[in-house]
Amino acid sequence: MKTALICSGGLDSVCLAHILASEGNLTRLISFDYGQRHNKELEFAKQCAQHLNVPCHVIDLTSVGNALTGSALLNDLDVPDGHYAEETMKTTIVPNRNAIMLTIAYGVAASTKDERVATAVHGGDHFIYPDCRPLFTRNFDAMQRAALDGYADISLYTPFVNRTKADIVAEGAKVKVPFEQTWSCYKGGVHHCGRCGTCVERAEAFHLAGIADPTQYEDPHFWQKTIQQNEAT
Repeated sequence: MKTALICSGGLDSVCLAHILASEGNLTRLISFDYGQRHNKELEFAKQCAQHLNVPCHVIDLTSVGNALTGSALLNDLDVPDGHYAEETMKTTIVPNRNAIMLTIAYGVAASTKDERVATAVHGGDHFIYPDCRPLFTRNFDAMQRAALDGYADISLYTPFVNRTKADIVAEGAKVKVPFEQTWSCYKGGVHHCGRCGTCVERAEAFHLAGIADPTQYEDPHFWQKTIQQNEAT
């Protein structure tokens, strides 16, 4: 099925891009600049599109991002260190981010005659992000079918919604994803910090999948200490 993929340039969405391309289903990537402090991820999305020979639509949502205050991804709040499952990670929520992006992606897909919109939300996101949970994705799909009724028949494709990030790494390795050409860190420095929730989750996923992690972390051992502390408590 002709599939448009929301791609941040991160590990999950780039893996899904390569999987869809290997199946012959990927038509385009859709990325969003919403003023995120780690907007260098967009360069990795463009690189992925070039590698897979599909267009990459980068949509400017910076004016929307300016109105969504209170998130560490958009403002001067510190991005917290630690595991994704910690309560502190709620400061990284951007209200309705996925709903906003998916709505636009459906509009693009309807205009370009695609049959699916794909997003790489996964089971590890459920604790923190309500718009990554199965309840949201099911109801969003139903809402968009109603919104486009009689104009376009587009479904929402979420193959990772009940799977772990380690599963995604394992699936990505099967299709030879260049993992070093992905960006996860929310702090957006020169290298992955190794301490924020996305870095800890990324390093842990490679470990659990048994796949060599090519990522250069500023603090390469922090994730292990964090996991051990969580297990101890």
